[in-house]
Amino acid sequence: MKGSATTTQTNFAMTMRSQPIEAVGEDTSAPSFVLPSSPLCRGSIGWPQMATAYVHHPVLEREVVELFTGLKTGVIIDATLGGGGHAAALLTADPNNTLLGIDRDPAARRAATARLEPFGNRVTIVDGEFANMADFLTPQSDVVGILMDLGVSSPQLDDADRGFSFRADAPLDMRMDPTRGITASELVASIDQHSLARLLRQHGEQRFAGAIAKSIIERRPETTNSLVEAVERAVPMAARRRGHVATRVFQALRVEVNDEEGQLQRGLTAAIEFLSPGGILVVISYHSGEDQVVKSVLREAATGGCSCPVALGCVCGAQPSMVVKKFGAVMATGEEVVLNPRARSARLRYGWKVSP
Repeated sequence: MKGSATTTQTNFAMTMRSQPIEAVGEDTSAPSFVLPSSPLCRGSIGWPQMATAYVHHPVLEREVVELFTGLKTGVIIDATLGGGGHAAALLTADPNNTLLGIDRDPAARRAATARLEPFGNRVTIVDGEFANMADFLTPQSDVVGILMDLGVSSPQLDDADRGFSFRADAPLDMRMDPTRGITASELVASIDQHSLARLLRQHGEQRFAGAIAKSIIERRPETTNSLVEAVERAVPMAARRRGHVATRVFQALRVEVNDEEGQLQRGLTAAIEFLSPGGILVVISYHSGEDQVVKSVLREAATGGCSCPVALGCVCGAQPSMVVKKFGAVMATGEEVVLNPRARSARLRYGWKVSP
């Protein structure tokens, strides 16, 4: 186990495969959360400051809690734990369920550990990627609900040093886990112009993708400001749409650096596999690419892949694995958008695992 605190496994933890974990509030005489001296808590920002700075305002919190209400007792997986905002709401709403929180960002795990400490041994937090949730579960794990809140979080955007945002100059990093993988600057230093243009087009930068890719390759930017300058050189002022000219470029690089599309495909497949019959999957996405993936996967699961003509009915024997009662996305209310403008782009979709 990572960290210096000695902990006792809960019944929930015993259903999981052996993995390095951070346990929150175990019932022992040792401290009930990961100590600041733990390797997971080291960094340029101290423990008290990080716990305060990493504030997670969960999007669509009321809607998420309502969907999880009435579940049978079991394990809820917050597959994108972040600062623990959704997790705290779910644990408060139902005092019987336990929660497994997964996140690859060490800053997020530190903040969630502090926020969820009052829930004691009902919570287990692991260092990992939700695409690999199978690493933390066994077929005997009774998973009654899975939540995925996709994309970059507000604290990650607001921390200039992470390089996710064009609002301040910083090293061009963009990694969700700053301890592993290549940075965005390393990506643009190695990618060829054709591949970069294709990546930009995939994320909606249609008209000027080629020109932007050429400008980036010529400059090989290493900071957020230099990336913005490369984009601005390629896009005429008169052609710039509403919003920041580099928004889609930053999004494309972030998605590529963190393998977000591959993570999402594998994560949704694993979620459907490990949900117990009657369990719910709830996914919140923030841009059209990931929302389209979620919608497609849920539709495939709800039809079992059947492509028979509707008029004839299904004759192929396809077996649905999910029940999706509403294929339209749930959106944030106007009131929530006023309080949290980043909720404006949120799209929530959900479905239930087919019961035998």
